[in-house]
Amino acid sequence: MPTAIVTGATGINGREIIRALAANPSQWTTVHALSRSQKEPYPSNIKHDTIDLLAPASEIASQLSRAGIEGDYLFFTAYLQRDDEKEMDRVNGDMLQNFLTALRISGAEKKLKRVVLTTGAKHYGVHLGPVKLPMEEDDLWVEEGEGRPVNFYYRQQRILKEVSGDGTARWDWVVTYPNDVIGVAKGNFMNLTTALGLYASITKELNQPFIFPGNPDFYTGFDCFTYARLHAQFNLWAALEPRASNQNFNVVNDDVQSWQTLWPRLANRYGLSIPPDQFSGETEKTVPLSSNPPLNIQASQMGLQGRVPPGELRMRIDLLAWSQKPEVKEAWNRIAEREKLEKDAFEKATWFFTNFVLGRNYNLIISMNKARKLGWDGWCDTWEALSQSLDELEEEGVLPRVGGRK
Repeated sequence: MPTAIVTGATGINGREIIRALAANPSQWTTVHALSRSQKEPYPSNIKHDTIDLLAPASEIASQLSRAGIEGDYLFFTAYLQRDDEKEMDRVNGDMLQNFLTALRISGAEKKLKRVVLTTGAKHYGVHLGPVKLPMEEDDLWVEEGEGRPVNFYYRQQRILKEVSGDGTARWDWVVTYPNDVIGVAKGNFMNLTTALGLYASITKELNQPFIFPGNPDFYTGFDCFTYARLHAQFNLWAALEPRASNQNFNVVNDDVQSWQTLWPRLANRYGLSIPPDQFSGETEKTVPLSSNPPLNIQASQMGLQGRVPPGELRMRIDLLAWSQKPEVKEAWNRIAEREKLEKDAFEKATWFFTNFVLGRNYNLIISMNKARKLGWDGWCDTWEALSQSLDELEEEGVLPRVGGRK
């Protein structure tokens, strides 16, 4: 029976991979969950270990040897946010490089069969402006230069190819590209669900209208989301599917969604009202993105040369500034004390990331054709994924219960 290692085990993606592996102990007999701390109880087939992924490879190898950590499959979901793109490239690239080197030094690499690396749709340059649609796995990479920053996902993928193909390794790899992940993780750097729940709960507490804080144009635009639980199931499928060897895959829910549909459903869930003219006010903030958006790479071949507009973020309400308002903080403190919630959830919310997800002026449509052709048939309804994640955050005492649920 296969064994596994999961790095970033408490993150929004790693947590669900652990849950999926834990659900089948007869198949996954031993799973090493690596994270800074254990935030919830694990069943008997999950072994938690604390490994410093920022340490040199030799030190990580010593930690692996002391703890007896090895596995047939490595699910690498560890991720560290940094403000500077070059620092992101250095830190996240080094983590993967050093961990793979440590597996070799410790001897654990001899057992390894496949590495499944979680990256994201940032691979396509979605953070820089309009991209080619739909996004497909063989699209050209948006390399550094000409107004575009370094992308650490590229370094990580090159590391996988170089190390696995050096003539010594016996393992292969799979890379996943989820987008705008919906799920649950306490203190996670990119937890959209928590931020949306907090915004709705505080708006209700203040008896205010439920205004979409992002770009009015994107409100009627389109996006593709990834439920962390679905992504976990894909990881297990990709780990064991022979035809997935050395392949990269988009992983989204496979329903194209729009905030014009999701926002009224959120309003209904929280008993809030959307003003009929919610975009009649002033835009609080506009942030230009790259002057050379990713679509420009292929624009001339498409007959679109000179017709690709630059990307920008427009915030009807700047959530980062909103979160600093005294009345907002006071409202959250009242809610947290009344409902006995985790007070620090508000401070850990990723308002900057939520601004980005909601503020774009371009669509994101992602193809699942490649995985479908290999037999992957998983999918989920994005609204149901969001609703279930909000339910779970309520159960965990992060968000207040709404709608009469006990």
